[in-house]
Amino acid sequence: MEKKTYYIAVARGEILEPEDVTGNFEFEIQATEEEVDKLQEIFEELAMNEEDTAVRAMIPYREYHSDKENDVYDWNLTEIYRMLHELGTPDTRRHIEAMNVLPRQ
Repeated sequence: MEKKTYYIAVARGEILEPEDVTGNFEFEIQATEEEVDKLQEIFEELAMNEEDTAVRAMIPYREYHSDKENDVYDWNLTEIYRMLHELGTPDTRRHIEAMNVLPRQ
């Protein structure tokens, strides 16, 4: 399948094609439609998890590090950065590596 260029805004959960880029984006990737669909699914899961973590935040006695909702959110966010690193341009890969957000292998 043919890879195309996409621009990603992680905080907004946006995957933009070149003709749709009107604002800021953080990363550039080369991906097939299937890869973009998978990335979109993870963004959607992250958005659902964000709601769960907001509810959890109202419980003052639960610590972040022992909270399964936050674990799921963190896992999805790490998975997004892993995919962006895998599909990214050399600049995107360097940027993600400099952020130090991926577990060491």
